[in-house]
Amino acid sequence: MSHSAVSQAAAVSVSIGNERSLTRYVFKHNNSISFNTKPWSSSLALTQKTSTIRDAKRYSNTTICMSVQQASSSKVNVSPIELEDPTDPPLNLYKPKDSYTAKIVSVERVVGPKAPGETCHIVIDHDGNLPYWEGQSYGVIPPGENPKKPGAPHNVRLYSIASTRYGDFFDGKTASLCVRRAVYYDPETGKEDPSKNGVCSNFLCDSKPGDKIQITGPSGKVMLLPENDPNATHIMIATGTGVAPYRGYLRRLFMENVPNYKFGGLAWLFLGVANTDSLLYDDEFSKYLKDHPDNFRFDKALSREEKNKKGGKMYVQDKIEEYSDEIFKLLDNGAHIYFCGLKGMMPGIQDTLKRVAEERGESWDAKLSQLRKNKQWHVEVY
Repeated sequence: MSHSAVSQAAAVSVSIGNERSLTRYVFKHNNSISFNTKPWSSSLALTQKTSTIRDAKRYSNTTICMSVQQASSSKVNVSPIELEDPTDPPLNLYKPKDSYTAKIVSVERVVGPKAPGETCHIVIDHDGNLPYWEGQSYGVIPPGENPKKPGAPHNVRLYSIASTRYGDFFDGKTASLCVRRAVYYDPETGKEDPSKNGVCSNFLCDSKPGDKIQITGPSGKVMLLPENDPNATHIMIATGTGVAPYRGYLRRLFMENVPNYKFGGLAWLFLGVANTDSLLYDDEFSKYLKDHPDNFRFDKALSREEKNKKGGKMYVQDKIEEYSDEIFKLLDNGAHIYFCGLKGMMPGIQDTLKRVAEERGESWDAKLSQLRKNKQWHVEVY
């Protein structure tokens, strides 16, 4: 998800050819670990082991399915589990003037042919040097000059991370982004004008395995998943690529075997996209629904295929209104609610929530103030 940037995932596949030498770290950790020194290994005594993984192993010419196969009812082991040790999230380990050079592992289109626009799932290899928590963002600096500041690099573009801290290969060495290609069409001619296309989204979607990419961050605390109560309720509302942080949450809750954190609460995802072909990570989410029916709910709003009760297009706020009584009761009982996606989603959602509150004889302003005070309200829009 870009904060300047929707879409479907069938099983997202990654093919990586040739041998790959992976650096393995055995961590002998001190009493406390802090991410906010760079390199972060300075707070760990590291014994480095290097193992070469050949084609027959994990990174290989065979296709690795990051979706349904891994979303099996038996959870996946993750490493290094020392990523669980810090009590504070890593923040701004790399800044724009001192960015980290990572590599592209794969770029996969994750929407069907009838989706408006193109959305890609991009896996980035940071070799364990740019750790992050679920709900944080990376900054990407596209190559080339800033047209408004000749000689200077482009400005940083922020993208919500779409993987857990262990990455799509569960080894703590990669991060994934969900990026919609920003394309500009001239309103008069109807033709694409490449000079006005989104610089960073097109760079990312056009990238090839092995390409270098300049990363900053990680940044952000507002969308971190609160884990103090493993039985909490998390209501997640997204439009399009705004689903990115929730993919990370849900893999952590339902796919990964995370030590010392066993989720027993409710995760409820509302996703608004244009049509069925635009659904993102649908196989993963559908598998959670099948395997964890008591802990996961998933409601979709397909604006070009469904009608709301008034006969208009079905948007995510219409789905929220449909379940408003239940949502309000959950919020009254301490549920966390998250919003991520295009900035334009919020007015419609806020209007719906305000109307529902008034119908219940409540003041929405007072309720919102209380939710913010209780840290139940999490918003990241772009």
